[in-house]
Amino acid sequence: MANKTVAARQTQWLRGVLDLAVLALLAESGEGYGYTLLQRLAEAGLPDMKAGTLYPLLNRLAADGLLQAEWRAGEGGPGRKFFALTDEGRAVLAEQGPKWIEFAKNSISVVERGVRE
Repeated sequence: MANKTVAARQTQWLRGVLDLAVLALLAESGEGYGYTLLQRLAEAGLPDMKAGTLYPLLNRLAADGLLQAEWRAGEGGPGRKFFALTDEGRAVLAEQGPKWIEFAKNSISVVERGVRE
C-alpha cells in the first residue's frame, strides 16, 4: 500500500478518537493550551498532529460547551488561550470514553484475527 494511502487511513483513525483524546488529556491535566496538547498527543503515540487540525477542534469543543476557553497574558511572549473541561465535557467523556474503549477493543480483536491468518 502506498505511503499516501497509509497516511490517509491513519488520519481517519485519528479523527475518530481525537475529540475524546483531547477531553481525556484535559481531564488529566486540568487545563492546557494548543501547543502543550500537541506535545502531549505526540507523547501519547498520536504524532504528526497539525495545529491546523487541533485548534479548530478546540474551538468547536468550546462552542459545543465541552470546554471553556480563557486568554491569558504570556510570560515574555504572546498570550495563550487555555482550555479546560466544563461539567458537560466531563459528562461526555464519562459517557463516551467507555464506549470508545469497548469499540477499540473489539476493533483490535477483529484486526488481530485477520493479521494472524
